[in-house]
Amino acid sequence: MDKEQQIIAGVVGDPVSHSLSPRLHGFWLKKYAINGDYRAFHVKPDELAIFFNSMDEKNIRGVNLTVPHKERALGLVDHVDNLARRIGAINTVYFDESKKMVGTNTDGHGFLTHLKNSAPGWRAQNGPVVIIGAGGAARAVIISLLDDGVPEIRLCNRTLERAKSLAVELGDKRIKIIPWGEKEKELIGCALLVNVTTLGMAGQPPLIINLDRLPVKAVVYDIVYTPLETDLLRQAKERGNPVVDGLGMLLHQAVPGFKAWFGITPEVDDELREYLLEVLK
Repeated sequence: MDKEQQIIAGVVGDPVSHSLSPRLHGFWLKKYAINGDYRAFHVKPDELAIFFNSMDEKNIRGVNLTVPHKERALGLVDHVDNLARRIGAINTVYFDESKKMVGTNTDGHGFLTHLKNSAPGWRAQNGPVVIIGAGGAARAVIISLLDDGVPEIRLCNRTLERAKSLAVELGDKRIKIIPWGEKEKELIGCALLVNVTTLGMAGQPPLIINLDRLPVKAVVYDIVYTPLETDLLRQAKERGNPVVDGLGMLLHQAVPGFKAWFGITPEVDDELREYLLEVLK
């Protein structure tokens, strides 16, 4: 296969230079000896439709989408699958057998797969889940947990109205809205605590929360991965709670796209994780 027949995929964003996706997919392309390339495409919002229309002729098999394109893409692809429609955002685009451009969302898959791999004792039926945050990432996380059968989601956000709005949109009675000042009290009896905000990320304000009322068996998951061990995870680890960092979610959400574009289901392993950690340290 010559250079011109190389399979091309990539990540589209504005900005996009910070993305770890080219390093991640590049690792898999080399590992599985695939004649492919995964590139970073800097595309401004008003250029996204033009970019999509040019993908087929440029032999681009599909892309990941990052900020600010995830919502805008809903109106630009030929078909939005049910999951992406429920989440209200697309992070993965591929062409189906009839050359139609399909938009899906793999964030929930990445979140749940990493949770189950990292905390094998966790089950959806173990008890309520406390979610901190009601932004875009929260939608995918909440939907994945509801679909997996959790009995209750205790949703807490700094802006109460945003949490209420999200609960109304998702329309599931298992979602209970918690005022920001009452989040510690709601840790009682929960089986999983998830931070889906940027609080605690490098350069952002900390997430201030007292874990004294959290059951010691409860899993604590922070989707932030810079730093890899946030203050939240450090606190949880010190008191004996099982913890899950955010890097694995990034790795696992990439698997379905890679399979759709390159035809192989890649493995998420320690070697891949260490390869990405080299640039995060």
